[in-house]
Parts: sequence; C-alpha cells; structure tokens
Amino acid sequence: MSQDYTAVIRTLGKAGDKYQATLDSLCSQTIAPTEIIVYLAEGYDAPVETCGKERIVCVRKGMVAQRALDYREAVTNYLLFLDDDVFLPPDAVEKLFEELDEAHADVVAPCVFANHKASLRHKMAAAITFREIPLLFSSKWGFKVLPSAGFAYNNKPKQRFLKSDTNAGPCFLCRKEDFLKIKFKEDLWLDEESYSLPDDQVMFYKMTLAGLRQITSYDSGIVHLDAGSSVSDSSQRIYKIIQSEYRNKLIFWYKYIYKSRKHIARLPAVLAIGYAYAIQGLKFAMLSLLGNSQKWNAYKSGVSSAIDYIRKNGK
Repeated sequence: MSQDYTAVIRTLGKAGDKYQATLDSLCSQTIAPTEIIVYLAEGYDAPVETCGKERIVCVRKGMVAQRALDYREAVTNYLLFLDDDVFLPPDAVEKLFEELDEAHADVVAPCVFANHKASLRHKMAAAITFREIPLLFSSKWGFKVLPSAGFAYNNKPKQRFLKSDTNAGPCFLCRKEDFLKIKFKEDLWLDEESYSLPDDQVMFYKMTLAGLRQITSYDSGIVHLDAGSSVSDSSQRIYKIIQSEYRNKLIFWYKYIYKSRKHIARLPAVLAIGYAYAIQGLKFAMLSLLGNSQKWNAYKSGVSSAIDYIRKNGK
C-alpha cells in the first residue's frame, strides 16, 4: 500500500492556536504528508498561523461545500481529511495506514467523540430518544446508523479498530477516488441551514451505501481540539441548532435510510423515525407549556422545512 498522502484542511481561518497545533502535528508525522492544502472559505482572511508548508485554496463557504470538492490540486492517491482543530500524535497517520491495511478497509476515522465515555445520565437520555444507543453486547461494530437516523456505538471498545458504517468527521483517511464515489456535492442542501449537522453522518453513510468498507480507530491518539467550543450557547444559537438538526436529519432519513429500503423493509424505519421525532417533540412541547417555547418553535420550524424540502425534491 502506497503511503503517500495529501493533508486537506477546511477552515474559516479563525481557529488560532488550535490550527497551529494541527499544522505542527502534521509536520511532525513519522509519515509526512506530500503536501498540505488548506481550503479557506471565500471572503475570509488567510490565517496568520503557518508551518511554512501549506498551500491555501479559496472555495465556497460551508461545512459541506469546503469538503465536497474534486481535489484536483491533490496529486496523491490518499487524502487525509482534517478540520482545523485536530491534534495528531507523531505516529497517528502511520497507525491509520496500518489499520487500513490490516482491516482491508477503504476508510478509517479515529474515534474523536468518545460516546462510550459519556455519563450514564447522558447515555440514558440519548437512548430514550433513539439519538445514540450503546451496543452493550456487541464487539463487532464501532458505530452503526439506526433506522431512526440516530446511531449506535460500541459501549466498551476493546479492539484497536472496529468496522463501522458512520464515523466522526474531523479526521479521516481514504483514497481520493473512493471519496469522489459518494458525490458529496449532491448534499449541499445541508449547508442551507445555519448548521449543517448531521453532515458527517450523511457523508459516512453514503460511503457505506457506495460499498466502501469503514473502520473506526480507537488507538490513534488523535484529539479533536474543538475550536468552536468557546462559542456561547446564546438563545439564538440554540434555536438555529435545533431547527437545523431536525430539518437536516429528517431529510437524511428520507433520502438515505427510507429510500434505500424496499417495501416492507421500510416499516421499521418509519416506526423508528416516528417514535424518535414524537418523543423529542413531546419534550419540547412540555417545555413550551412551562413557558419556554423557543425549542418547540425551532423543532416545528425544522420539521416543517424538512417536509417542504421532501415534497419538492423527494422523487
């Protein structure tokens, strides 16, 4: 397996020290990148942070738009996709290549969001709404998409890597030709809202539908530094997150879960999404009765927007 790769980073140029940490850690790899290409959103200033080896390309702004590219600038077979706030230990890329080869996989992503380490309270709340469900007795899967458009995760991963059909998006490694198979440009609808989530889930699940074999790495040591964590949870931001999530997730469910099934096999998916949205809507409705109508209004707006989109574009 050739281990030549290009590191491709999407950014707004505002991650500061975390972006610098990303660049420095790339330059410290035991298998160095052939090139570092930074895809900067148009209209944003180039970051002052640098390692002296990166090349900046300006592209349309958007979490999907800045990733759904043809990567003509990259001359290598493999691409290491990164957000601008990821730290990689010196042997991280070497491990990713080793695990790709050992698993005979096409895509590898590190587990940078450790759902299995969340509190019991969080796990229970997420499981009740079918958002995130722990796989209590399975050592076979790392992450698996649910019929509700949520996902299941291995609650006690003991192996270095596990097969998955979705992953976290801040970092992953695959062939350029394999990434292009999923035609991610078809999903720019995710960028129509203030927040594009669940863009990672859409992208990785399309890889599964395209027949690409995915694994999740649990021993790479790669860390998501989360440059967006300091953003305040303002009332307006919470509204936009809820509206975006329930709009985009319902469209994702229809396009890639419901429509990928045939006839009676669609029934479990309908029941799962119906339950998930009903119980979440009930929670928001109860909050509204108690005087907090913001989340209920955001939920209704998101669902209504999704239904309109599906009616116009669903065939």
